[in-house]
Amino acid sequence: MERPALPPLHFLLALAVTAVWGVNFVVIKAGLQHLPPLTFAALRFTFAFLPAAFFLKRPKVKWTNLAAYGLLIGVGQFGLLFIAMKSLISPGLASLVVQMQVFFTVGLAMWLSGERVKPYQIAALLLAGAGLAWLVAHTSAEVKPLGLILVLGAALSWAGGNIAARANGGVNMLAYVVWASLFSAPPLFALAFIMEGWPAVSHAIAAATPMTWAAVLWQSVGNTLFGYAAWGWLLARHPAATISPLSLLVPVFGMGASAILLGEALPSWKLTAAALVLSGLALNVFWPRIAGRFRPVPAA
Repeated sequence: MERPALPPLHFLLALAVTAVWGVNFVVIKAGLQHLPPLTFAALRFTFAFLPAAFFLKRPKVKWTNLAAYGLLIGVGQFGLLFIAMKSLISPGLASLVVQMQVFFTVGLAMWLSGERVKPYQIAALLLAGAGLAWLVAHTSAEVKPLGLILVLGAALSWAGGNIAARANGGVNMLAYVVWASLFSAPPLFALAFIMEGWPAVSHAIAAATPMTWAAVLWQSVGNTLFGYAAWGWLLARHPAATISPLSLLVPVFGMGASAILLGEALPSWKLTAAALVLSGLALNVFWPRIAGRFRPVPAA
């Protein structure tokens, strides 16, 4: 039976979320002009936790689960991503490469469950891997090998966070993200003091401009609170197979916003790499649905 199409307003809401998540990479780059990477990440999760924690009850999950998610997403995903985006990879390419979390999530889930990888998943991974290899072959000022490694590390951490989130028993995702931020901000501040130094941290915060604080609030309020609340609301009302594929638009918005707002060039090699990675992601997402259309219907 055909799945019902999204109502127009629901589709626009999903589009708004993917646009916010995509443009977020440009906002990150803007914030990194004034804040050290780990300090920026620490502030992001501080304001994701406060003041929202006063209005959202802590979800009924184990503290260890919250801590695992907070460390993986806060320190692993965004800590590594912000360090890479400081000078090692462009915002547009970062928005593309970090989507490899889809394959890492599938791989971790299969490893934990003992499920065997399927042929279409191998084909999808090979396509996306070819896109990454094409990026490596064209490393330049926009993407350095270390930047690519760090963003892939961020994608792996994101995948680990996804696995932790799946084990939370289906609680309110917004409350879950807010309370998990309690375990993101302190270690990020500690790492910032160790790696960036107290003088750099204190000076950056004291010298922050209104635009810098706007970038921090975009991260915490727009990207986190609005994004997760709206996405969770949509997933509660529509099949995941209807909503999840729309996340493929995130790197499209990311690369587009970076080109328009930051003047990031889109040469043929970059578009080729993007096409390969997005083709792999799309194959992984859509193949089960396509194959299902051609599966014989059992006789009554």
